Amino acid sequence: MSKNIKIILGSIYLIILIVFLYFLFSKFDISRINDFSYYKNIQMNIDNIVGKNLYFNLIVFFIFSAFWVMLLGFGSPILILSGIIFGKWIGTFISLISISVGSLCLYIIGSYFFSNLINKILKNKFTKFIERFQKNEFYYFLAFRTAGGLGIPFGLQNLLPVIFKIKNHNYFFASFIGFIPHFFIWNSIGAGINKFIKEADEFSMLNLILSEEIYVPLLIFVFLFLLSLLIKKKYFND
Repeated sequence: MSKNIKIILGSIYLIILIVFLYFLFSKFDISRINDFSYYKNIQMNIDNIVGKNLYFNLIVFFIFSAFWVMLLGFGSPILILSGIIFGKWIGTFISLISISVGSLCLYIIGSYFFSNLINKILKNKFTKFIERFQKNEFYYFLAFRTAGGLGIPFGLQNLLPVIFKIKNHNYFFASFIGFIPHFFIWNSIGAGINKFIKEADEFSMLNLILSEEIYVPLLIFVFLFLLSLLIKKKYFND
């Protein structure tokens, strides 16, 4: 494919990204952001919509999440949302599938259309890891995902492997397995928020944090954060 066609397709992709994000955020009523009853109404509407046709909504969520990730969206809002909508178990499963697929699609897009740009920006910073990934790309990328991407923004996490030229199947399965602990925690927090909204009469950050459905996942998150530091020290430091 010629360079001009790649530039045109890449530009179309960026335009879609901007339009998609504008459309998404224009649906929120910013003026009621501090109104707790607004969130209770949203929660009731979500429960009614999901309860009518669970499988259809899972498909819609899968498509939405995959495109969200492809368009460089943040991971944590989707994970909390899936926990709120579907609960921690189903939410974890559907977010694992959809975000793993979306990440792979973004990786393929980045490899094909933006490989030169990504290498120019990132390769010098991560040159010392290229040889390690080439020796066992699945093992190191699994460690990278399990460590939460070493604090790198999620969209960049998904594009970084372009400089390592990881095989698509290794990229997908390392992502899927490595995502599991973190995704379960975020979905558990989302499910806890949903329960709090249902049962509380007014919002209290302290009561929210002290609820078992929230503080237990947060403690596990702290543990995983410490674990990620150990993984980083063992596999990604000189």
